[in-house]
Parts: sequence; C-alpha cells; structure tokens
Amino acid sequence: MLISAIKVTLYLPWAHSLKDKRMVVQSILAKLRHHFHLSAAEVARQDLHQTAVIATAAIVPDQKTADQLSERIIHFIEENCEAQITDICTEIR
Repeated sequence: MLISAIKVTLYLPWAHSLKDKRMVVQSILAKLRHHFHLSAAEVARQDLHQTAVIATAAIVPDQKTADQLSERIIHFIEENCEAQITDICTEIR
C-alpha cells in the first residue's frame, strides 16, 4: 500500500482578487474530490490572487496504479481548469 501525493501550481492571469481565485480553486477541488475520491486542498500561496497551489493525496495499492492516477489527475486538471499549470510535483511513499 502506497500514498500518492501530487502538488500542482496553477497560474490564474485573469484573477484580480482572492474572490476570483477562490471560485476557480474551490471548483477544481470539489471536482477532484468527487471524480477521484481523494483528499484535495489548497496548500500554499493562499494570499496571492494569481497563483494557487493545490495538493491531492490518495492511497493506492502499487506503483503502477500511483503513476496512472497521477497522470489522470494532471490531465483532469488541464481539461477542467482554465488556469495554466506551472509546476507539478509528485511523491509516492
């Protein structure tokens, strides 16, 4: 049994306030939780209105499943979020 953690940094160039950012972040977090049944949260840079750092964590049975899940999550974020992905950090323990 492994823990798959992914941290994704997003750039939101159109966000001019924390309220604009919050709408996007809350939406993608809810979609991730619902679609993948995992933990998801905004974990850093909460005071910057054009940058969001979200993280996900899930328990997986093996390395192959962890890799597949990581790819699916990143693709899901790209398809369901208007923000640009600027950094991706994955960790499997």
